[in-house]
Amino acid sequence: MLRITDLKLPLHHADEELAAAIRQRLRITPRDLVRYTIARRAHDARDKTDIQLVYSVDVNVRDEAPVLARFKKDKHVQPTPNTAYKFVAKAPEGWSGPRPVVIGAGPCGLFAGLILAQMGFRPIILDRGKVVRERTKDTWGLWRRSVLNPESNVQFGEGGAGTFSDGKLYSRIKDSRHLDRKVLTEFVKAGAPPEILTEAHPHIGTFRLVTMVESMRATIEALGGEYRFETRVDGIDVATDDKGARRVRGLQLHTGDYLAAEQVVLAVGHSARDTFHMLHAEGVHVEAKPFSIGVRIEHPQSWIDQARFGPNAGHPILGAAEYHISHHAKNGRTAFSFCMCPGGTVVAATSEEGRVATNGMSQYSRNERNANSGMVVGIDPERDYPEHPLAGIALQRQIEERAFVAGGSNYHAPAQLLGDFLAGRPSTKLGSVTPSYRPGVTMTDLSLCLPEFVITAMREALVQFGREIPGYDHPDAVLTGVETRTSAPVRITRGDDFQSLNTAGLFPAGEGAGYAGGILSAAVDGIKVAEAVAQALRV
Repeated sequence: MLRITDLKLPLHHADEELAAAIRQRLRITPRDLVRYTIARRAHDARDKTDIQLVYSVDVNVRDEAPVLARFKKDKHVQPTPNTAYKFVAKAPEGWSGPRPVVIGAGPCGLFAGLILAQMGFRPIILDRGKVVRERTKDTWGLWRRSVLNPESNVQFGEGGAGTFSDGKLYSRIKDSRHLDRKVLTEFVKAGAPPEILTEAHPHIGTFRLVTMVESMRATIEALGGEYRFETRVDGIDVATDDKGARRVRGLQLHTGDYLAAEQVVLAVGHSARDTFHMLHAEGVHVEAKPFSIGVRIEHPQSWIDQARFGPNAGHPILGAAEYHISHHAKNGRTAFSFCMCPGGTVVAATSEEGRVATNGMSQYSRNERNANSGMVVGIDPERDYPEHPLAGIALQRQIEERAFVAGGSNYHAPAQLLGDFLAGRPSTKLGSVTPSYRPGVTMTDLSLCLPEFVITAMREALVQFGREIPGYDHPDAVLTGVETRTSAPVRITRGDDFQSLNTAGLFPAGEGAGYAGGILSAAVDGIKVAEAVAQALRV
């Protein structure tokens, strides 16, 4: 089978035109084309009046060898890669050895648990939060009634933070083994729409993620895995030998129980701040890492569609328009969009009492009124929080506490019109854009919450973004604060064997360990770590 990449056709092409384009590209007759399937479809909207669809297609031809020979120097016509997943190990039949433990049931922990279960190692999966449907009820409790459950919310519980997001399933990670295909295939088995296998920027949305997570839990349990929800890990038992080498022996649970464990996957997510403190106190190597802080920005989705797609706005193939923008400001900071949610809502994402944090969320349909995105500024340990490995956590908390007070100390979020933000004056009322954040917003001055260098960089960047996307700097666009949970402010550093640098048997993984950023990359990292655990178990 051959794969043709970068095959372009007009947005409004007829179905039969794709087959004709394949024949023309390969210089073959209709008789020679046996069949084809679409491997990937993207769009090129740089010219809004002439949007092109960009295909990768897998093609069966009657005689493959001469076609390959003809295009041997053409990188866009090559043999179709083998994307089938191959297990690196399998447990012996009736495995009775030590059961690996996975801490965290987000995308990383979910796939670590799934792969270990499929290899026959019967993992135990712990999560401090609740099963996904109970967790959803608790999350809505904050959004509708300003009632926060610190152990069951947007950050904690089955499915992890990705459950209440846009459900984006693409990343920029290098993936020569096509592990992302394993992730997408398992999601489709669990109920995701099949088109995620072919769309260039696939997404799922919150409601579908809920049922998929439940289905994957059932699969893991059927393979001998075990879930323990509402189970927080409060301590790690580490043995040190006479040479000073450290090794995990077990976990102390908040219930007072002790769980013996020799292989522990640490997939706790980017907001498990108490766990980071515990690990540091227990001597596990933890270091500060860069992250970003800022706000969410909202525009009517129709504005973004028109700016990106022009006369083709609303075309069903294109869907709701996205954007990815960045600007290096004069003060040396980079401001950029983060986790853009087309046709979505801004949601309350705190996991700690007396603090406000925001995130973005979309359903699969992406048909809500507004587009929203993080508008954030990068910060780094050496420059902004050099004093301690956990100083980034303290900075996050400080900003979130200011936002809580500025919002009215009732989990309402502080908000400001873009025009007022650029002019340096507090907002007192809304304009033409209605913010989507629940439980509500308080119009104020966001400089009360964020560091001056962040405000300065954002003001400069927003003007520039208005030049790139007409209407982006409209004075009625709404900024809602604060966005602080872009990624973990720490890295639990690991070696080439995926184990902690100084604590054998501990496998840091995913976003919380500083090795992923988003659902897909976290899931892929979970697979890699599960493979490392399996190989350690078989030694």
